[in-house]
Amino acid sequence: MRRATDHQEDTLQSTMTRLLPLLLALILGASCSGQSGLCECDHDRPETLEARNCSLCREAHQQPADVEIFYLKDNNPRKPNRWLVLPRIHGRGPHTLAEAPHALRTRLWTAAITKAQELWGDEWGLAYNGDKVRTQCHLHIHIGKLLPAAVTRRKVVLVNGPAQIPAPRDGEGIWLHPHGRKLMVHLGEQICETALMR
Repeated sequence: MRRATDHQEDTLQSTMTRLLPLLLALILGASCSGQSGLCECDHDRPETLEARNCSLCREAHQQPADVEIFYLKDNNPRKPNRWLVLPRIHGRGPHTLAEAPHALRTRLWTAAITKAQELWGDEWGLAYNGDKVRTQCHLHIHIGKLLPAAVTRRKVVLVNGPAQIPAPRDGEGIWLHPHGRKLMVHLGEQICETALMR
């Protein structure tokens, strides 16, 4: 016959097993998302740029005043083939691609395509992650080699050039790649950089 304490231990273990995934999701959501309200980047207060999710803001702050757009090699060792394109301008808090003016978005996409073609010829891809999965406050687009297996026909539009690339909606991400003489734009996803080789 089992003792009452054995039953209590089993109940506690069962409860912990059920709650652990929820607890992990809450912790990861709070620590990883630059869009969850945790971004306190403020260039007028340099100490706010020391947080991990503000590291790209810090890089932007170090650029010369006459630079509008710049490139960075991704410093994540698990992404040795990845580059980023970023605007220098940044204010307080998180910045999204959707809130950037159309002209700036067009210049960012154009700069990203130029770098992508330089690196990968016609096998390039560009990705902007959705707000729920972004880990950096500062607006940035990933540049990399396209993984052809990632290409689907779901929520896709074809455009003639950077000026026609739509702004992401509702905090969603966007990724694109060449398709003949056009650009194939994939919409409605959150994690978009997985379409690119690490």
